[in-house]
Parts: sequence; structure tokens; C-alpha cells
Amino acid sequence: MNLPFYIAKRYLVAKKSQNAINIISWISVFSVAIGTFALVVVLSAFNGLEQLVESLFESFDADVRVELKEGKTFDSKIIDYDKLEEIPGVASYTRVLKEVCGVRYKKQQTIVQLKGVDESYLAMSKIDSNVVEGRTILKENNINYAIIGYGISLQLNLNVNTGVENLTMYAPKRGKMSTLNAMNSVYRKQISPAAIFYLSPEYDNKYIITSLGFAQDLLQYENEISSIEILAEKGANLEELSKELAAFFGDTFSVKSRLEFNQILYKTNKTEKWVTFLILIFILIIAAFNILSSLSMLIIDKKKDINTLLYLGANKKLIRSIFFLEGMLINLTGALSGLILGVIVCLLQEHVGLIRLEGGIVDFYPVHINPIELVYILITVIVIGLLTSWYPVRNLTKVSTT
Repeated sequence: MNLPFYIAKRYLVAKKSQNAINIISWISVFSVAIGTFALVVVLSAFNGLEQLVESLFESFDADVRVELKEGKTFDSKIIDYDKLEEIPGVASYTRVLKEVCGVRYKKQQTIVQLKGVDESYLAMSKIDSNVVEGRTILKENNINYAIIGYGISLQLNLNVNTGVENLTMYAPKRGKMSTLNAMNSVYRKQISPAAIFYLSPEYDNKYIITSLGFAQDLLQYENEISSIEILAEKGANLEELSKELAAFFGDTFSVKSRLEFNQILYKTNKTEKWVTFLILIFILIIAAFNILSSLSMLIIDKKKDINTLLYLGANKKLIRSIFFLEGMLINLTGALSGLILGVIVCLLQEHVGLIRLEGGIVDFYPVHINPIELVYILITVIVIGLLTSWYPVRNLTKVSTT
């Protein structure tokens, strides 16, 4: 049997009356466990939020967007779509025409971002999974339909399930302004509301989605579009695909992946996550000082035991190993307890739901456990334990063994 480990274990879990040193040791275990638990839960919560945000973007935005570097629209006929589909990694695409427009329903009106798309958009965007009212259609029996953001529907006091009148869309005439009659300066066209989608305020308060043909008719564009949105094949590398598409479209076009045109949000999420991680590590380091205090008091309390071992032939290395292992046992017991408890709580939240997210787009607060991060957490806690165990053992055993 490993003698240092056996003695260290006896010091920690021996069945005897509890004195102040034993209590401090278990307080140290509890402190490390709470710190580890907090790391697991907080990082899993950030992962859950990150996945939720990504799923929201996937529901509305494509993987890659292609638009002019300079200018607003371009002729869609200049693109060879057959060759575009042959590029490795391209699953499908949709042509898009965007414009700021006015919308009126009965006596209510507001300003929106009109997004005209091909029929393929409905399949590649997964917008259907976020529709809360109505049917997800853009055109049926030669009738154009609109899919409306939830925030816009509130502003217009619109409910598609109760039978509604048509919306009237307004768009400014290019290069024509009348100071006498403003209505002569706009194009007008009616459309039937078909569905209401609910994603996030960024989209819900801004967008109305229609067919590309309706948007082109309203804006008096024949073949012009503002961008092409591309869905990547599952498992495709977006960075590599963006490079391939940039070479295909040429220097006049800007090609950006979803990670790039939502770059600020992704960077903000990751920065917040790792800043929080560092703050919790700092708190864990402070908690680990309990180990230092516990070991220091234990070495002083066990001075007679140390002398007895020395008389029996033990060397300083063995004495140091005993108390170093004592510190590591305290640290590992706390780390594993906190890790296991954190994983259990996260799994319960993920599959059962412990904490509700009131007023959110999901019922329960999202969490996601990343196994690699669990390894990082365990390694970090062990390193902190090594340092807080090594210092008192190295210095105090010098005094106790002289």
C-alpha cells in the first residue's frame, strides 16, 4: 500500500471527533466544489445561449451572403446559377431583394424592411419552425402572401388567424419626389398576410418576407436583386466555401459567411464567456487558499506524528508527500464533487427544465455541456490545487522537521 496516500486519507476521513482542522479541511472541499460547480454551470449556460443565438440566425439568415461591394442592386441574369450549384459545399441558394418600405393595415402603419426571396428560401432558412400563426407560404394560386415579424404584427394590430384584410405596401419611386402629393411619389401594392414569425426583436420588429416577384413588382425592378444567400452543405467549412465563392463571383462582389456578418455578436458572446470564466477562476483561487490554511494548520497540529515518522526512518520527502497528497485529496474531492453536481444540474435543466425563461423565445433557460470544457475545468482546478498544496508543504515541513 502507498504509505503517504494511506496516511493522507486517514487525516482527511478518519472516524474520530471533529476538531477545528477537520472542519476547515471539509470547508476547503466545499469551497472548491462550489467553485467548480459554478464554472460548469456558467460555461454551460453560455454554451446554451450561444447555440440558441446560432439557431435563430440559421432560421433567418443563410450560411453565406453575396452582395455588391459598391451599389445596391445588380442584374440577377449575370450569374451562372448552374455553375454556382456545382461548387462543392453549396446545397442551395435564394435570390434576395431588400428595401425599406412602408406598410399599412387598416388605420395602422409602420416602416419595415421588405425581404423578397425565392421559394427555396422557405426550405433553406427553417423559418417555418418559428411561425406562431398562419401558414408559411409566399405564393399560392397566383396570390402573393407575406410572412410578418411578430413585432410588426403588434404594431399593426394584426392577427392572421381571425381573417384579415390585405396589407398595403409602399415603396418610394426612384428619383421622383412630389412636394404637392406624397402619394404620387410612391409605388403601392397590396398583399395578403399569411403567417407571423417569432425569432427575436432584431428580426421580429423589422422584417416582412414576400416572394421575390412581389418585391420586384412593388419596387419596379425587372431582374435586379440585392444579394444571393447560399445554404452550405452539412459539415461544409464556411471559411473555405466563402473563398471558393469569392473566386467564383469576382472582385466586384463581397462574400461573407454568417460568422462574418454577425461578427460583433459572436465575438461579444465569446468575450463575455471567457471574461466570466476568468472571474470565476479568480474566485476559485481565493477559495483554494482554504487548502493552504488547512494544510498549514494540519502540519503544525501533526508535529508529533512527523517526529514519530522521522524516528521510524521516514525521510523529508515522505513527510512532504503525505501533506501534499492531503492537499490534493481535498482539491480533487471538491473538484470531482462540483463537476459531477454541475453536470447533473445542467442535464436536468437541459432535459427536464429547472429554471424557466419568462418572456423568452424558449420555455427554459438553454444550457449545453461541452465535454472538452469539462476537461479544461478539471485541469484548471487541479493546477490550482497543486500550487496551493505545494507551497505550504515545501515551506512548513522544513520548519516541522528541524
